[in-house]
Amino acid sequence: MYLALLVIFLQCSELYTQGRVFTFNTVEINVQPSVKVKNGAPMSIICHADISKSADFQLKHNFTIFKDGKLVFMAVSDKDDARYEVPMARSSDTGEYECTVEAGGKTKSSNSLHVWVTGMTKPILTAEKKEVLEGEVVKLRCELPEEVPPLYFYFRKIKMNSTPKEKYVFEAYKNYSEVEFSVEEGDNILQFDCFGKRHVQREFDSSEHSNKTLVTVREPFIKPTLSVKPSRNITEGDRIQLECSTVVARMRDIEIILQKNKTILNSVRDEKVLKYSAVATLEDSGEYLCKVEQGRASKSTKVNVVVSELFPKPTLAASMNKLDENRELTLSCSISGFQRAKFSVLRRNSNGDVLLETSRNLTMRVSVNDTGSYICKAEVKGIVKESKPIRINVYAPVSKPTLSVVSGLPEVVLGKPLQLICRSARGTPPITFKFYKGNVTKETVTNDTYATFLDENVGQNDKKGYKCDARNNHSSGVKTSNILNVTVVVPIRNASLGSIPYGEVEEGSETAFLCSVKEGSWPIHFRIFRKADRDVLVFEQSEHADRVMWRKGTMSRQDTGTYYCMASNRANVDVKSHPITISVILASWQKGVIVAFVLISIAGAVTLALWWFLCKKKKAKGPSMEMSGPALATNSTSEKLARQHNDGDYYSGPDLESAEVEYTEVEVSTLDPHKALLPLGSSCGLALSTCMRLYRAGLPAGTLSRRQPAVNLHVIEPKFTGSHLKLATG
Repeated sequence: MYLALLVIFLQCSELYTQGRVFTFNTVEINVQPSVKVKNGAPMSIICHADISKSADFQLKHNFTIFKDGKLVFMAVSDKDDARYEVPMARSSDTGEYECTVEAGGKTKSSNSLHVWVTGMTKPILTAEKKEVLEGEVVKLRCELPEEVPPLYFYFRKIKMNSTPKEKYVFEAYKNYSEVEFSVEEGDNILQFDCFGKRHVQREFDSSEHSNKTLVTVREPFIKPTLSVKPSRNITEGDRIQLECSTVVARMRDIEIILQKNKTILNSVRDEKVLKYSAVATLEDSGEYLCKVEQGRASKSTKVNVVVSELFPKPTLAASMNKLDENRELTLSCSISGFQRAKFSVLRRNSNGDVLLETSRNLTMRVSVNDTGSYICKAEVKGIVKESKPIRINVYAPVSKPTLSVVSGLPEVVLGKPLQLICRSARGTPPITFKFYKGNVTKETVTNDTYATFLDENVGQNDKKGYKCDARNNHSSGVKTSNILNVTVVVPIRNASLGSIPYGEVEEGSETAFLCSVKEGSWPIHFRIFRKADRDVLVFEQSEHADRVMWRKGTMSRQDTGTYYCMASNRANVDVKSHPITISVILASWQKGVIVAFVLISIAGAVTLALWWFLCKKKKAKGPSMEMSGPALATNSTSEKLARQHNDGDYYSGPDLESAEVEYTEVEVSTLDPHKALLPLGSSCGLALSTCMRLYRAGLPAGTLSRRQPAVNLHVIEPKFTGSHLKLATG
């Protein structure tokens, strides 16, 4: 039964819940009376929720109101709106407001609303003291109750018949501020007030002015009095007395100061009176100031004193201001319209004036050391006055000047400037120097002992000498230097190197190297280098010529390489030539030896081959011809050749086979192919086989007219020892 009741209860609850459906339409926030509320007026912030329901049922609403993101109000109500009441709005209530409503698990927020509370609370001003002394300070405090920083505080010091002085302070974290105002001389009754400002949406909102605070000022001492005795108008030589006094309320830390033209003449501390006394001079005329100071307080009094002139300043006159040494100089001191005075003549010196004479006139014979400034002094009744200084210049004559080149040597490189210096060993400055090139004045310089001249237009063919003269204020006049001739050094231009022979040189032969320049002043320093792993200096010589020749006696393979030469002169510019290449080759006789060796080797090989060929042929044929012994012995020239035979053939005749033969000598040499055939016992200019045939046939050499290369065969008459002859050639 209980289970059935529980089921019925749950079903009823579900049906009840299904019947409570709602939704938020809008949540709105507004302010009353308006978004701009005057400071101190009441203000209401109202949050309203517009909700739609499926039925008429009660719904709990949780209202939350925020200002600038911070919670300022919370309420729970079954009504559709809530109200946040502010009884007295302050500027701190200005800001962005927003409300949020939560009901039945649902939440919705309104748009933000800006509320501006115009105006600020009235500030409160307090002063630390109501009565102060001159020189002290007034400390003020201004407070804006119920206002929230950051705030701007403005303080004002108000005096009668003057513009208020204002100070402002920015306070980022406090709603109050403090400042100090100094109390100055002349401040009697002072009023102070303040007001505040704050920044709202790019605008400033100001408070009304605070209450006025009154501060009374008391003098710590009265304004000082300054008296002058005997009077404010006195004459030079009279004694002047000044007295400054005051009345003080408190003697502690008081000071009295006497000034003239900002110069302190005297001062006293913790006293009421200051005295000053002096013999009056014209320089004592002017304004005197007496000042009394105590702490920050200060008061002053001024008087004007006029001192009349007792006598005018003396005047010093000289017989002449510029004169030669050993001349006589007279100095005279005088006072216009006044004779009763003590005179003295002095010379100015850095260590103090030097007394020369205690009378109005001075006469002396001068030297150069007497050059300087002179004054005279006059004294009447203790008043001493001095004249304006006069300048006396004593001149020694200039010596003969010397002209030289600044660099030392009297020469200049073409294209470069020439700087000359003219000096006088003695002579009182200033000295005027003149420079001449030829007879043309180039420059005038006034200096102490020397002058320089720069000639930037020196030509290669300049033949004009230079000179200078010097003069000063001495009556001796001008002194002229000797003429200086300057050598123009022409720099080296276009160096070149050649050799004989050029290119290839036989080993052991002589080679001549020629280094020359196109232009340049003598002497010229020539150097020849051979390039290897490093440049090697092989020749060096100075010549008074534009070329130099170096003969290398015996060339070797080590001399093969690239050569160049460098030339320089006093212009100190090295000019390098283009390089040349030298190759050292074999000499002609060395080539001949090699060729002869090769030819002999070839001739030996040919001869060996011919002998081998003849021996082989002989073995193949055997003996094929016989020659008659008596017929051969008669050496008949009528016998004709029956047939032609090749080299190595055998000839036969009567008893030829039984004849014993002695071998003959045969000389073989290369012969001119154009030489004619010679008879027996002479040289034959044809081939060996042809010469043998001519010999056997007894023909003269002229029977053959064809020309061909041949060997020179010298045939020695054979000796027969038997009936056979065998001719061997080698």
